[in-house]
Amino acid sequence: MSTEFTFKVLATDGKARRGEITMPRGTIRTPAFMPVGTGGTVKTMYMDQVRDLGADIILGNTYHLMLRPGAERVARLGGLHEFARWPHPILTDSGGFQVMSLSKLRKITEKGVTFRSHIDGAPYEMSPERSIEIQGLLDSDIQMQLDECTALPAKEREIERAMELSLRWADRCKTAFGDQPGKAMFGIVQGGDNARLRERSAQALASLGLKGYAVGGLAVGEPQDVMLDMLDVTCPELPADKPRYLMGVGTPDDIVKSVARGIDMFDCVMPTRAGRHGLAYTRRGKVNLRNARHADDHRPLDEESDCPAARDYSRAYLHHLVRSQEALGAMLLTWNNLSYYQSLMQGLRDAIEQGRYAEHVAEVSEGWARGDIPAL
Repeated sequence: MSTEFTFKVLATDGKARRGEITMPRGTIRTPAFMPVGTGGTVKTMYMDQVRDLGADIILGNTYHLMLRPGAERVARLGGLHEFARWPHPILTDSGGFQVMSLSKLRKITEKGVTFRSHIDGAPYEMSPERSIEIQGLLDSDIQMQLDECTALPAKEREIERAMELSLRWADRCKTAFGDQPGKAMFGIVQGGDNARLRERSAQALASLGLKGYAVGGLAVGEPQDVMLDMLDVTCPELPADKPRYLMGVGTPDDIVKSVARGIDMFDCVMPTRAGRHGLAYTRRGKVNLRNARHADDHRPLDEESDCPAARDYSRAYLHHLVRSQEALGAMLLTWNNLSYYQSLMQGLRDAIEQGRYAEHVAEVSEGWARGDIPAL
């Protein structure tokens, strides 16, 4: 395995890219979907299951792990890979989004952000340097810069202020990260729904010569067409030989349309959160197992799925588990959902290699549009 962090594009179809990230802890096939392991766990899943579904990398969250159990404690226990029994690559986000969205009392200055924990109200300080330090203590393979994520809609001057601050913080994060062989720090493009600011942010970050670049501040309430418009102006400004990561996205439809615009990496809580609330993602679209129509249905969720949760359990049983709030219901539906997402990504990778991305996406979209099988 490579001792350095490298990325290469293996095939293209239009703007869609089939690539490969190599690093000491493993290879990441792109386009890639990273299951979210916020607090050192992909909720309701065993790590072996997550790996067996095809995940090459998972995501951990700096904010949550610094609060509980604490970054220094994780470091003493051997780092997040050892702690969570995941020996493969891990990306950690910087904690900035959670600070902005979860902390009721926060103050942003040039130095960083001060805030109170959403758990017990304890005060904390997070600077760009401290964010990188925490991610280092966690032994993260891909570390994200600290940024300020602006909720949309917002006024242009507020978006610009946050974007410029994020650029200055990116420079400080790069210095704090230094030279870590085999690891990477990614910058985060901000700029809200303003094309000019997105271009400015992407160009400035590209000039820093980082190992990868993320697009942040999207899928935060704006319509999908706005998100796609921002990708159209942002991706061409980012280096073609570096991976591009769209943070917090998203639905299967978001993913296929973003890959078509040149995005390589994704993460989202959607498949795991939906699984805990009775919603299944399938090749026929979304299926709500809470609905009474499933109560007497002996058929599986998807008889063609490779995932036992979708193939071997009846809809009636899944419905019963969900309505009874049994833990097994969340476990099985999360298993199904992550299986579907990884299957979707493999299909996209194969289609790019075969030069039939548009045709493949049309076939997948047609399956979603047809909808679920008729009720008995």
